[in-house]
Amino acid sequence: MASLTAAAVASAAVFSPTPPNSFLGPLPFRSSYAVTSSLSVTRRLPHNRSDFTLIAQRRWMRPKAPGPYLSVRCSSALSPELKSTIDKVVQSQKVVLFMKGTKEFPQCGFSDTVVQVLNSLNVPFEALNILENEVLRQGMKEYSNWPTFPQLYIDGEFFGGCEIVVGKTRFNELENLLISE
Repeated sequence: MASLTAAAVASAAVFSPTPPNSFLGPLPFRSSYAVTSSLSVTRRLPHNRSDFTLIAQRRWMRPKAPGPYLSVRCSSALSPELKSTIDKVVQSQKVVLFMKGTKEFPQCGFSDTVVQVLNSLNVPFEALNILENEVLRQGMKEYSNWPTFPQLYIDGEFFGGCEIVVGKTRFNELENLLISE
């Protein structure tokens, strides 16, 4: 057996961008398979030479299945206690805004836009900073089934986020909704 050195392998390396025509055959490239490559050093006897030539070629392999140490946990951030607390807060005021930051200091451009719209309509509203409590922030996403903030509630009902508020303001729908009641 010939001993291999890094220089011998590097000088005789032949890399193929596609899987070699070997016993593996062509591999399907589907999204459900993660294809990785590893280098293996093999010996090949050329037709016109009597000595072995070392080459490095890529072998295409599928990774092993995950071991028992990998576990998946699905849990809800919206506990029954948090849900009842949110229900009470949303019902306590006519207009409630869950936002990033406070009314006086919004920490997000979208939250600032909604605050400006509500202030321009002279609407009294309660604002809650979701950045202060990670459990509240994740729970609100499940409560409203809306992934982003700010979230505006009017009369205990989810109204929408920034785009919806701005869109309804352009056609005076938000103002009519808030003034009519």
